[in-house]
Amino acid sequence: MNADLRQKLARMTDILWAGGVVNPVTYIEQISYLIYLKMLDEEENRRELQARMVKNGGTKSLYPLQAKRFRWTEWRFKSGEPLRNFIRDQVFPYMASLVKEAPQISEYFRDAVLEVTDPNVLKQVIDIIDSIDFAKLGTDTKGDIFEYLLTHLGQSALNGQFRTPRQIRTMMVQMVDPDFGDTIYDPACGTGGFLIDAVEYILARYSENPVEVPIYGEEWLEERDQTIAEAKKEIPNLQTYRKGPGEKLPDWARLEASIYGTDVSRSIMRIAVMNLVLHGIRKAGVKRANSLSEMGGLTEDDLHRRYRVILSNPPFAGVLLKESIRKDLSTSSKKSELLFLALMMDALAPSGSCAVIVPDGLLFGSTIAHRELRKRLLKDFDLWAVVSLPAGVFKPYAGVKTGILVFHRPPESASRSSAVWFYEVSNDGFDPDKISGGVRPETPEKNDIPGLLKAWSQYKDSGFKTPPGIEANTVLKPGSDQPKCWWATHATIEDNDYNLAAGRYKPTVAEKPPDDDPRKLIKDVLAIEGDITKGLQKLLKDVEES
Repeated sequence: MNADLRQKLARMTDILWAGGVVNPVTYIEQISYLIYLKMLDEEENRRELQARMVKNGGTKSLYPLQAKRFRWTEWRFKSGEPLRNFIRDQVFPYMASLVKEAPQISEYFRDAVLEVTDPNVLKQVIDIIDSIDFAKLGTDTKGDIFEYLLTHLGQSALNGQFRTPRQIRTMMVQMVDPDFGDTIYDPACGTGGFLIDAVEYILARYSENPVEVPIYGEEWLEERDQTIAEAKKEIPNLQTYRKGPGEKLPDWARLEASIYGTDVSRSIMRIAVMNLVLHGIRKAGVKRANSLSEMGGLTEDDLHRRYRVILSNPPFAGVLLKESIRKDLSTSSKKSELLFLALMMDALAPSGSCAVIVPDGLLFGSTIAHRELRKRLLKDFDLWAVVSLPAGVFKPYAGVKTGILVFHRPPESASRSSAVWFYEVSNDGFDPDKISGGVRPETPEKNDIPGLLKAWSQYKDSGFKTPPGIEANTVLKPGSDQPKCWWATHATIEDNDYNLAAGRYKPTVAEKPPDDDPRKLIKDVLAIEGDITKGLQKLLKDVEES
């Protein structure tokens, strides 16, 4: 994304902020509406060109003659209250009415509210968006536009849900290794980060020449005036991910149709949809729904669909009313974190893999519901890994301690693993303890994630039969380095009440014995005892003389 485009986006958010639209979720949603309307107009231009070139007239227009006035090009020159009222009272309702013609667009604009009430502010934002030719921008650039806007959300808490940092999402996607043809699901998708990262991972896999990008973004390289090769030479531990156009992808429409997500917030759902659209995914199955609720807006197909890949960071801040919880979930708990884990276990297809962020309490909680869910993970699934994350991952918005469960549903005939691999991430590429300017300072050279992924690759190459590291609770020789990873057998975990906290099984380093000559130690002890005896004798004498 060039400096001119970045400047336009910054000016647009500043205008909205100054105009009283100060909630980042709200102004990103409002910008999303307008960008979508502009892009639909550009799509209509493409249709018209196609109609002139194709004998049968091309694809059907979203704007027949009687609805032409709702096109961006027809009303963008309006101003003042007429502009605001026309968008609010006519354009939004028209887009929501396209239930048969364009159900995804209709769903997007259903219940849409124009919250930019100042006509002058609205006009300025529309003029900026009008100056951007989205049709000429590559998918990468359009995706960068939305990533920039999402930085205004930071990692802010939304009903107990945190926007997952890029470095953690990238790691989780690489661990579950999605491929073309996999159905991919996030039951609490938020702004769509996991879904987009999974798509980018697949596109890179089907690209002739994918490029490596640091987790800190391409601008990080520009600021350092370095190529990726130069940066990796200076920082061998630099965490990166791959991007590519996916020109070797067999079927784009099939990829779009394999992406599913739900979020309980309609505003957040709209942001996720626009995020996907700007990343080239126009027809994903992302909808507003409560994936835990009996009446949450899920269809029968939604309830019974199974997925090959599940990635999520669900909210874990609430207790649900029992009567509102889906009856088909395999847990009796009312805690959202247990319900979401049960949902993902139930929704995972045979041979499917899941990576999910959970609060540490889920790993060692002592209730029957906690224990039974962990027991089921060991008995019915291959629990490949438990990754312990530093408490600072979600700072400055929360200091909650979390972990990641990575598990697989083996086919019925397949043998199951007999051990669980644990990895302790102390540093995720950002300082876990400090906050500077509202963000954690970058610490690329201390990042544990590249080491984790290297060990994970070895583990995967063994068919997940030989976990790297050492056995649980091993006592290491004095002076040994504290290991980053270890493993525990299922039998050991069962003996510990199915506790999955990494620290429960962490090897220890024995204390170094004293180096002194034992004869000297004995003499020192005798000298100390002599001093004590003299002191007691003096005290006794003082008592007798008083």
